[in-house]
Amino acid sequence: MFTDYRPNKGYDEYFSASDEPREALRPLLSSLGALGLEELNRTHAAAGMLLKRLGATFRLNNSGTRGGERILPFDPLPRLIRTGEWQQLERGLIQRLEAIDLFLADVYGAQRILNDGVIPREDVESSQGWRPQMQGFQPPLGKWCHVSGLDLIRDGQGSWRVLEDNLRCPSGVAYFLENRRVMKRMFPSLFAGPTVQPIDAYPSHLLQTLRDLAPWTDTPKVVLLTPGVFNSAYFEHSYLAQQMGIPLVEGRDLACQDGRVWMRSTAGLEPVDVIYRRIDDDFLDPAVFRPDSMLGVRGLMEVYAAGRVAIANAPGTGVADDKLIYAYVPEMVRYYLDEEPIIANVPTYLCSRPDDRAYVLAHLGELVVKAVSEAGGYGMLIGPHASPGEIQEFAAKIQADPRNFIAQPTLELSTVPSLSEGELYPCHVDLRPYVLRGRGAWVSPGGLTRVALRRGSLVVNSSQGGGCKDTWIVTEAGGPAAAEVPAC
Repeated sequence: MFTDYRPNKGYDEYFSASDEPREALRPLLSSLGALGLEELNRTHAAAGMLLKRLGATFRLNNSGTRGGERILPFDPLPRLIRTGEWQQLERGLIQRLEAIDLFLADVYGAQRILNDGVIPREDVESSQGWRPQMQGFQPPLGKWCHVSGLDLIRDGQGSWRVLEDNLRCPSGVAYFLENRRVMKRMFPSLFAGPTVQPIDAYPSHLLQTLRDLAPWTDTPKVVLLTPGVFNSAYFEHSYLAQQMGIPLVEGRDLACQDGRVWMRSTAGLEPVDVIYRRIDDDFLDPAVFRPDSMLGVRGLMEVYAAGRVAIANAPGTGVADDKLIYAYVPEMVRYYLDEEPIIANVPTYLCSRPDDRAYVLAHLGELVVKAVSEAGGYGMLIGPHASPGEIQEFAAKIQADPRNFIAQPTLELSTVPSLSEGELYPCHVDLRPYVLRGRGAWVSPGGLTRVALRRGSLVVNSSQGGGCKDTWIVTEAGGPAAAEVPAC
């Protein structure tokens, strides 16, 4: 099957530099060989039809239109990570989020890290995620980030790094769960060799995390707040609500009165204790944030401040996933925890700094430049793939608004074999694990592996032509783990 497969330079996760299969991959490669490329292609096509029937789609928000529905691009060759390696990543993710949570409590409280000059005050207060309305707030359990999705990459040497922190309304977990469901149904023979950690418990862990945020009651009422059916992640909103067995609501379904949040139902008003919000801060409460918002609930922040409702994630967390503030997270770990970061950042140039800006402008053709508040692969320049006109355009943007841009080296992301037009070829990947933090902390075994399906591309975002893979955390021989049992 892999006779004609040629890994790129850099780190391929299936094959070593000498084209030998990596040890943990041998059982999977044996199963793939028994399946054969022709059968793999046939079953891949059937998997696409299954995803369509399951409704696993996302909405493309094209300018000037309502966008269109697209089937989740799915690749059938799983990505494998060994358990020992994964345990180290888990520790690093939890460490990072503990530091970020302490940072959020600090900047909306005593602001020690700003007063001590570790992070410039202007970098925080100029962030689009900064919410001065949150100063003095103390969220339930003292935690701000309850559901987080941190993007990890492997560089050309195979070392893991954090690429981005997603701390407001991180998406993609429904596709992470559906990938496994489709793999077990369509490719059960591939599970015959390795022992794969199960992921089915994510919805129950999520529900327990949300319930933890309402310590004032033994039977908290939890709802998922969505902007509505035209949101690009609406499939995920409805999927998670169904999996957790909680109501999916829009702002018009909720009301604030008598110091509580209530849900309108056919039986009358029902009290709400926890809101898993999937709308941005600006739209949560027109009395505090955007006065023209039709998506939120007037009076919500007053009830939240009184400690009568919990919101996951807490408003104001967006300041910590600003791509400029990202550069300071290693300093947060040292400042708050007195530890060295377990997972390193990608080296980052801040265009707000004159020396960094001069370097970036002189080397735009070699760097990846990102707008600090953009997502989904938008507002980005990949210098080696850019035209002279695009480079000139970005140079002007940087000079006009330096605070809005950071730059990073063009890393040779690790590759994993993928299937396209009947052939196997190496494609670049990243990984978004999901971390839940209520009374304790829980990391999903694996996460959403996003794939740059366009040959040679480094952009993994689905809105830019990317797809996704199933991620397997594989137990080494003799190691303890619960086996993933294929299901029909």
